[in-house]
Amino acid sequence: MRNKQSAQFIVAILSVIIFLPSVVLSQSPAPRILPAKRTMQRVRIDGLLTDSAWKDAAMMTDLVEFRPKIGDKEEYSNRTEAWLMYDDEGIYFGGYCHEKTKDSIASELVGRDGFGTNDYVGIIFDTYYDKLNAFEYFVTPLNEQWDSKMSPPPTPNSNSEDFTWNSVWQSGAVVHNDGWSFEMFIPYSAIRFGKKDVQTWGFNITRRRRKTEEQYTWNPIDPNVNGFLTQEGLWEGISHIKPPLRLQFSPYFSVYANHYPYNIPGVKDWTSQVNGGMDVKYGINQAFTLDVTLIPDFGQVQSDNRVLNLTPYEVKYVENRPFFTEGTELFNKGNLFYSKRIGTYPSFVHEPDAGAGEEVIKYPQESKLINAFKVSGRTQKGLGIGFLNAITNARYATIEDTATHQTRKSLVDPLSNYNIFVLDQTLKHNSSISFVNTSVIRSGSDYDANVSAGLFDFNDKTNTWNGGGKVSISNLINYLPNGKTQTGYSHSLYFGKTSGNFVFKATQDLADDKYTSNDFGYFALKNFLDHSVWMQYHWLKPTSWYNNFRINVNAYYSRLSTPITYPDSPYFKLPMYRTANFNINANSQLKSLWFVGALVGYEPDNNSFDEPHSDGHFFRAWGDWFVDGWVQSNQSKRYNVYTELLYVRRNIFKSKRYLLTFQEQFRFNNKFSITHSLSAEPQTDNVGYATFDVSDNKIIFGRRGRNTIENILTFKYNFNDKMGISTRIRHYWSKVDYKEFFNLMADGSLQSNTTFNENENQNVNYFNIDMTYTWQFAPGSFLNIVWKNAVTDITDQVENRYVKNFDTTMNADQNNNFSLKVIYFLDYLSLKKKKKP
Repeated sequence: MRNKQSAQFIVAILSVIIFLPSVVLSQSPAPRILPAKRTMQRVRIDGLLTDSAWKDAAMMTDLVEFRPKIGDKEEYSNRTEAWLMYDDEGIYFGGYCHEKTKDSIASELVGRDGFGTNDYVGIIFDTYYDKLNAFEYFVTPLNEQWDSKMSPPPTPNSNSEDFTWNSVWQSGAVVHNDGWSFEMFIPYSAIRFGKKDVQTWGFNITRRRRKTEEQYTWNPIDPNVNGFLTQEGLWEGISHIKPPLRLQFSPYFSVYANHYPYNIPGVKDWTSQVNGGMDVKYGINQAFTLDVTLIPDFGQVQSDNRVLNLTPYEVKYVENRPFFTEGTELFNKGNLFYSKRIGTYPSFVHEPDAGAGEEVIKYPQESKLINAFKVSGRTQKGLGIGFLNAITNARYATIEDTATHQTRKSLVDPLSNYNIFVLDQTLKHNSSISFVNTSVIRSGSDYDANVSAGLFDFNDKTNTWNGGGKVSISNLINYLPNGKTQTGYSHSLYFGKTSGNFVFKATQDLADDKYTSNDFGYFALKNFLDHSVWMQYHWLKPTSWYNNFRINVNAYYSRLSTPITYPDSPYFKLPMYRTANFNINANSQLKSLWFVGALVGYEPDNNSFDEPHSDGHFFRAWGDWFVDGWVQSNQSKRYNVYTELLYVRRNIFKSKRYLLTFQEQFRFNNKFSITHSLSAEPQTDNVGYATFDVSDNKIIFGRRGRNTIENILTFKYNFNDKMGISTRIRHYWSKVDYKEFFNLMADGSLQSNTTFNENENQNVNYFNIDMTYTWQFAPGSFLNIVWKNAVTDITDQVENRYVKNFDTTMNADQNNNFSLKVIYFLDYLSLKKKKKP
């Protein structure tokens, strides 16, 4: 009855939304058009625009504000004047950003692709004019560069700008008493475009003033209209430009020294390593690029933020390896690609087969990546093609006989090949259809995995309504007895209104009990049928006290997609209902440029099929209500702060959960800043899985106190726009203190267990220091010196005092890693020019 009523509730909500009257949007105004001007003169990129070539460039003025005010023109004293032209080698973009005084300019040195608190100017090129994909290039008053690829988001409500993508281009910027000037040169090797003799590109320019949070564009942008690229201008008459031969090499050389106090006879505490390899980028044609990494070295990437994981789900970590972050927007289609599977966190591993009298003395954390390559690009007709392939070597643990001290190897992770293939066709009205296939092939008798998905996303011609979805099939080959294949099915469907003051999205997500994309993707939950509704009404016209104001309503209902029969009794089926959630929240940017927000929500009693950590069981979990509030001060100030407080009240044991987030930053000047973030999450009378009691064949749950504290301190000093040093210190402490234990019963309830007396308490500490010195000594070329310190301290003795716990952690064994790495960028065209007499 409860499931039926919930389903009727969702249908009622959808019916109200679909038939709710909406504001009829007028057609977007005709785009502004800029004629393409070719120059034959030499231009020096120094940020001053003194070369005579700029006199004949096409000029852009009268930029229009789109936030906080919509449609206002720039004031004369803060006006922007910009020019655009091209030649046989690339594109030149320059301009002057006027200000009343020099003090009105916001500037901070933060390093390449770092936003910071900076004014900036950017240019956006939609070279195929599909209103879906674009290249962005930005520069700040202190001449720091950002660049990104803009593409449709891989999943609804996710980010569509990929700032991990990098290209090599030139810029210059100079600060004056009445503003700042800039110049960019974007070589054709740093952008992709078609081969027509005469081309029209979609494009726009934008300027942001951080002290007032005003942002302007040349072609007007209405935030009530879906899409940034749907409102772009046109650059017309680009004639007879030819994509150059794109052949670039980035050889590297690195040296490592590592110290860990093993204190084992015959095992060295100090070890060293010398590496060399190369990344190669080759333009197969005007549209497609081949990227290859040979003998890659990712030892200098930032340490993962490791945590204590009490859930049945794997922790998903952020990817920091450049090869797997740069230019991967095609591979993220359908959310089937989790690059951490390659080398670092494979989904399938063998446990070391240590027997009686043996122990594991060495367990390598990562598989060695032998090589990887990717091909990606888009044709003139809008067909995007991507292919990535990577091979990882087998990983072995070392097992020692405690009596004879003889050692042997035990296979942990087999030699594996990973690949993903993507086709993405753009259509009219910024719509698209896509196909994605992922494959994992393992050596030996271990199973292989293959997942295929078709995606579609359609917008109507008024750019008001949107619908789409994904249908996916997974195959685990040689997974079942007798070498049979397990096949699973999943789909996602969505429909919504994307333009206007009122927008919404209704979704359905389903996966049967056989479907998984976890071998190459991240797929935590299985066997579900979810329905959700998101609604928003926003006021974007500033008033006397706010710049914008938004109210959001969310409703969510989840159940099993496939019934589960309890293994001990064929007559007892598990319930179908999983969970539900309803919340309403509001957020606003005030006139003071502060952000404030609040949320209140409710979850009824739910059934968890995953918390028992065993198939065929479930836990009748709590219902709860929760409130959340947050405040963020003006980020353009020297000192700014963000704080958030969440409170949850559960109806089992009257459990309480708090989550306090506090972040502060102080900028001493435009070179030096300190950032501190604190997260504290105490929980009282939390209930969850503790262990499996082998002697009684029982799943043991526990009532426990939980407390997690994370402190992160970051120091940043940049000497100039090419050189800087940063230090990131992170301490994570989480403890679990069990008060009493229970048996999980067949009906999902808990029965007191007074005989179980094992110590399941945990006191976990992770401490990391990442100190990095970076010098970009030439375009695309870097010298990096890194010190990484890591401490892991795990015990079952709970400590209640923070200072004493921290002191114990600092006295634990520490791993120190020192490295130097030189990356040198070589461009074939530049080398060819140097050889000319």
